[in-house]
Amino acid sequence: AENSRGSRSEAGGCGWAGGGSAMEPGSEQGAAGVEGLPSASGSRSRGLGGIGSAEALAALGAVGRRLLWLLPVYLAGRAGLSLGFVVAGVALYMGWKGRRLGKERSLRMAGLLLSDEEGAVSAAATTAGKSDLPAWVTFHDVEKAEWLNKILAQAWPFFGQYMEKLLVENITPSIRASNSHLQTFTFSKVDMGEKALKILGVKVHTGMNKKRILLDLTVSYVGDVQIDVEVKKYFCKAGVKGMQLHGMLRVILEPLIGDVPIVGALTVFFIRRPTLDINWTGFTNLLDIPGLSSVSDTMIMDSIASFLVLPNRLLIPLVPDLHDAAELRAPVPRGVVRVHLVEAKDLQSKDKYIKGMIEGKSDPYAVVRVGTQVFTSKVIDENLNPTWNEMYEFIVHEVPGQELEVELFDKDPDQDDFLGRMKLDLGEVFKARVLEEWFPLQDGGRARVHLRLEWLTLMSDSSKLDQVLQRNKTISSKPEPPSAAILVIYLDKAQELPLKKSSKEPNPVVQLSIQDVTRESRVVYNTVSPVWDDAFRFFLQNPAKEDIDIQVKDDNRQTTLGSLTIPLSRLLSADDQTLDQGFQLENSGPNSRIYMKLIMRVLYLDAPEDCLTPRPVPPGHLNVTESACVGSSVDKSPRPLTASPDAQFGTENVIRIHLLEAENLIAKDNFMGGMIKGKSDPYVKVRLGGQKFRSRVIKEELNPRWSEIYEVIVNDVPGQEVEFDVYDKDVDKDDFLGRCKIPLRRALTCKFVDEWLPLEDVKSGRLHVKLECLSPIPSAAELEQVLLVNSLIQTPKNEELSSALLSVFLDRAAELPMRKGSKPPNPYVSLSVRGISYKTKVASQTTDPMWDEAFSFLIKRPHAESLELQVKDDGHVVGMLSLPLSQLLAAEGLVLDRWFPLSNSGPGSQILMRVQLGLLISQHSGVEALNNVAGEENGESSLKGSETELCIREDGDSGSTQELRQRMPHGHSSNSELSDSLLGQLRLTVWYHMDARKLVAVVHACRNIKSSAKDYPDLYVSLILLPDKSRATKRKTTLRKKTLNPEFNEKFEWDISFEEAQRRKLEAYIKNGASFMSRPEPIGKVHLDLSQMDLTQGAAQWYDLKDDKSST
Repeated sequence: AENSRGSRSEAGGCGWAGGGSAMEPGSEQGAAGVEGLPSASGSRSRGLGGIGSAEALAALGAVGRRLLWLLPVYLAGRAGLSLGFVVAGVALYMGWKGRRLGKERSLRMAGLLLSDEEGAVSAAATTAGKSDLPAWVTFHDVEKAEWLNKILAQAWPFFGQYMEKLLVENITPSIRASNSHLQTFTFSKVDMGEKALKILGVKVHTGMNKKRILLDLTVSYVGDVQIDVEVKKYFCKAGVKGMQLHGMLRVILEPLIGDVPIVGALTVFFIRRPTLDINWTGFTNLLDIPGLSSVSDTMIMDSIASFLVLPNRLLIPLVPDLHDAAELRAPVPRGVVRVHLVEAKDLQSKDKYIKGMIEGKSDPYAVVRVGTQVFTSKVIDENLNPTWNEMYEFIVHEVPGQELEVELFDKDPDQDDFLGRMKLDLGEVFKARVLEEWFPLQDGGRARVHLRLEWLTLMSDSSKLDQVLQRNKTISSKPEPPSAAILVIYLDKAQELPLKKSSKEPNPVVQLSIQDVTRESRVVYNTVSPVWDDAFRFFLQNPAKEDIDIQVKDDNRQTTLGSLTIPLSRLLSADDQTLDQGFQLENSGPNSRIYMKLIMRVLYLDAPEDCLTPRPVPPGHLNVTESACVGSSVDKSPRPLTASPDAQFGTENVIRIHLLEAENLIAKDNFMGGMIKGKSDPYVKVRLGGQKFRSRVIKEELNPRWSEIYEVIVNDVPGQEVEFDVYDKDVDKDDFLGRCKIPLRRALTCKFVDEWLPLEDVKSGRLHVKLECLSPIPSAAELEQVLLVNSLIQTPKNEELSSALLSVFLDRAAELPMRKGSKPPNPYVSLSVRGISYKTKVASQTTDPMWDEAFSFLIKRPHAESLELQVKDDGHVVGMLSLPLSQLLAAEGLVLDRWFPLSNSGPGSQILMRVQLGLLISQHSGVEALNNVAGEENGESSLKGSETELCIREDGDSGSTQELRQRMPHGHSSNSELSDSLLGQLRLTVWYHMDARKLVAVVHACRNIKSSAKDYPDLYVSLILLPDKSRATKRKTTLRKKTLNPEFNEKFEWDISFEEAQRRKLEAYIKNGASFMSRPEPIGKVHLDLSQMDLTQGAAQWYDLKDDKSST
């Protein structure tokens, strides 16, 4: 042994010496090996004599552990128990162990997937559906959120610190104080892990509601979180180690306000119940036992759903004193879905006897669910083709998004067997209005269930109530009769409630009852003026005959603090079926009042007549041809007759901003180090509602006059302001000359504001502005007057002012053509009017898209403009529509609400939209109509007849008013009265604009033009301001082709003083544009000597045309 050991050492020594450099990094390991060789040999030599102490202890420990496995058997025998208890215990342990291993494996696989998500998904991309793919796979309607995930990953450790502080400092004292047995409760470990919550995708809904932003976040959390708790008094430990949570989280930013932080509140909720998986530790390991595991997860999910799954919402106010918080937390529903559970076919048999040798039947029942609203049908004994004929009503808040889920079970004494389920997005019912079909059951074999689904629209008037009540009488439903209306109650507060008999302040709670349904508010402790801020909903069978009973009680439910009964018939006659007020309490204090808002909506089925009565459909078939009401996601959907915008549609106003002048501005252009004072070149930036305007620059002027007008479409969003910033134009950086602003609310309330505003942040200066609020009027009677008035108002660059507001609500389209390869398109709509265009969101892979969006356009000439609409798919046009606005002028109420056929599309392609027009009639423009314009003027009109008188007012600094009276003759007469006007007539307005310091001429129209040409002439008007005949004094209108009665309505200006204008003459020539090869042919002229006219009281009138050779 010594010799062999010595030779090995020498050989090793030679080897290490020769390879010293190679072994250098591992020299420590080499040294350990050298020292270990004698020890190893010593052990072997000792092993020849017996077993070492360490090995003996290890062997004894292994034997002891195996003996412990037999301890339950020994104890069971000792206690006289049968072997069955041992077997049951072993089975329970194996089930627990399997459950634990399964959860650990699931967490491990989910973690691996998230760590290499792109590789895993790319490998399965050919077979994966859209719902299976993560956010980095691009879709039209889902945005990437990797930037947000990076932020979450960076902030996750700090979130863990916050959670640890919250649990230890806030939650722990509350738990200890809740029970004397938990006084030693503590969080022994709080570790949120390294894996952060991930946002797989973000979808932004750009709907028609301009006062909110709606986001859908696909969230996934596969976390290595570890939270351990301990009750030291009882040596009890429990906790969580690992968790999975997956779901669709909707975030609503509402209301949007015009002040920091822009968003008034966040509303957060899950549209559908998320999936949850928790890995328990310590004492809570028992919750992983089969049976208990599903129960525990379900209980936790129920607690989450109680405040985070629709209709429950988590409201996070971002501003103090948030108004209508209860309405944000529980808004008025979007609609109600009536579900008729009719029958099922071909269910699986779950009741088997003699170990399956004899096959029985099932005892089926159904669980129908929408969010947290759940109904359970009756049990049908021993029937694989059960018939229920039951009806349930569900409140729906979000479509598309919320789902109807129907699950069928076999009733058993122990655990009910699953027979299958079906799910349907309620957006399909919303589109179809009535949907009756046999739906296949997932995991149910050949089984299917027959449902009739009806979408009930919420109407804010009672005009259809009698019709609804009459139809409800024909419906035989179980277990409850059908509802005719829904009532939403927002319980705000109470004031000056009476004290208890012991003169102590009460703990008020409110009970609200309608017939046999009672809802109860939360308890507010120790106050006579409680604030509940709660919301409740009731279905009403006949609101004309029902009352709501309100009881305010102390929390012991024995002492009544006040009562109130309100007949619901009061709501039927109330404005918008709403009561928002304080109510005097009976049997209470003299000044005891309760404040509530009650909103009633009638439930109306808006569907064709043949849809109102259910008709039998054979199992597995869907008879589309017999009824327009039958539809599904596969078959043709029935169509609503009209669009369904919300109440905010068409309520916009137009703010007309008049930027007039400024005074005493600061001189910024100084020379020679300020020794020589110059002036400024001022201009103004105007901002309102996200739109910006910039005035022209006035050179070297400290008292500039702009006289410019801007128009903005606005909504009644709180906090908005009209902002004006004045600058001095420079070569490098423009100098600041001051700012001022006006709250938009003031203009919306007062309708007209005319003020000199002092400039802020500067020593001197003020700005003269006017704000005019124009509300659209649905009448075309005054269109001619509006166009005439607009033509007389000074605008920047001689642009016409808007005469109307066009509001467009795009509801949906139907039967769009398929792509090549029979794939459905991803359609969106592009709308434009006169170069202004908007686009809708993209609807994903459908021939029947639903957009539900609204747009507004400013219209200058409704009779000459049109709405151009294109339906596109990836930039390719799949349908077109051109709608002349003249059709709206002829429509009742200036509204068209129907299906419009699409050109260049499929044979049945249509689009449903509501288009409405409103005239913008100015009451403060400086031009006021004293009489209405009487009608169209044609070739037989003359100067004889009634007249319309217009006053053009120019408000100067002194407040004096100068009036320009324009007489516009109209009427009918014989041709003999026009004998003096053989060449025709020209209608002109000539006056001097004192504010703008300009001579203004408006060419309105010509009539009865005589032409020697065979064809109708192409006419225009040429103006010359004499005596100069230079290019600077000439103006001309656009060409009007093929007409003897052209209309121009064009305005022209000359920058001259008032004194200079009185020395001039104006000649207007009517010319025929003729052809490209010939010169224009004069037809006649009008000669006006301005010195003979009062330019402050000019007239809009018809002038006879004279021969070109005439001088007068």
